[in-house]
Amino acid sequence: MRKTGAAREATIRRHIYFALEGGRAGGFVGSVIEFGLIGLIIANVIAFTLQSEPPVRRAFPEFFIEFEGVSIAVFTIEYLARLWCAPEDPLFRGGAFLGRVRFALRPMMLIDFLAIAPGYVAFFIPFIDLRFLRLIRLLRLLKIARYSPALSTLAQVIVDERRALVGTLLLELCAMVFAAATMHAVEGHVMPQAFGTIPDAMWWALETLTTVGYGDVVPVTGLGRVVAGVTMIVGVGLLALPVGIVATGFVNTIHRRDFVVTFAMLSRVPLFQGFSASLLSEIMGLLRAQSVAAGGIISARGERAAAMYFVVSGEVEVELEDKHVEFSAGDFFGELALLHDTMRSASVIARSPTRLLSLSAEDFASLMQKHPALEQRLKQTAALKPFAHDDGITQSEINAAGVARDDARTE
Repeated sequence: MRKTGAAREATIRRHIYFALEGGRAGGFVGSVIEFGLIGLIIANVIAFTLQSEPPVRRAFPEFFIEFEGVSIAVFTIEYLARLWCAPEDPLFRGGAFLGRVRFALRPMMLIDFLAIAPGYVAFFIPFIDLRFLRLIRLLRLLKIARYSPALSTLAQVIVDERRALVGTLLLELCAMVFAAATMHAVEGHVMPQAFGTIPDAMWWALETLTTVGYGDVVPVTGLGRVVAGVTMIVGVGLLALPVGIVATGFVNTIHRRDFVVTFAMLSRVPLFQGFSASLLSEIMGLLRAQSVAAGGIISARGERAAAMYFVVSGEVEVELEDKHVEFSAGDFFGELALLHDTMRSASVIARSPTRLLSLSAEDFASLMQKHPALEQRLKQTAALKPFAHDDGITQSEINAAGVARDDARTE
């Protein structure tokens, strides 16, 4: 009976874990919980904002108190449920107690705790400054990052690029000190109230480097204005550094998520089957992303065939003389462009918004020089495809696409 009870508890805990952590992947219950919590988080932010208006606060005093109590209760149940389900997470199975402690120290769990802590602090310590507690309540907005892949990705990018971001911060501090010291030397005797000391001049340097320019402190001498101009130019360049670092990291993270899909597509191409993962990774580094709107032309009849394409998402249609062939996510076409220097005899059009990856013949040629085995495979593939079309689409691909389409219609 004891084992049966433990097994039943583990089953219930696993169902709750998938419902809480799986979101929409956790089925109907998971979707309801996810959307319900997102709605409650947004409602809390709205209530927090409206509560700062005295007329609204006086008109609905009891509503805000009751709504806060319900929110704390729901978020507390969510927090305890996640903590109880921690052993189901593969990363936190090292003991029930220690696993839950490590799980509670995760960033999102700390945010969940801070979201409910002000309510209990205000209840048990009523004399504390409520304005500070209300400010902490706004951390509930950060809970929505749990349900937003974009926000989670952005947070991960900031963590991954922390060294580069700290480096830019140090550059900003160095520039601020240097600009403040220079302005102190140039205008300290003219405007002692603003530039009499280096710490005083740091405020001017900070607002100038950040291009805010409040205008409360301005140089009056010609040399001081030259220093100010140089400081502004340096500030614009330094501010662009963290933006570029985060943007590049964000794009690279998204590309890494597409790695598995792209790797699987490459391994399906007969031309690349059997090669090592390092070679396929090198090929992936040469792929170029391309987005095409619905109705956009990917390649036109009569132009030179110079690349092959992999469909990441969307649908494309090849307009042959006697039929139309469709390709969707996971398919590839045009690899004969890597074999023959020919002209396209068919047009390829996107039927829906499509994301593609292309491999140019020039990049493939450079690969063949570095990897003789790839050149040998290329010759074997050319010998096995005597009925290939000169538009870069193989007869086998056309037949396979036609059979798949007929099977889908039959089903």
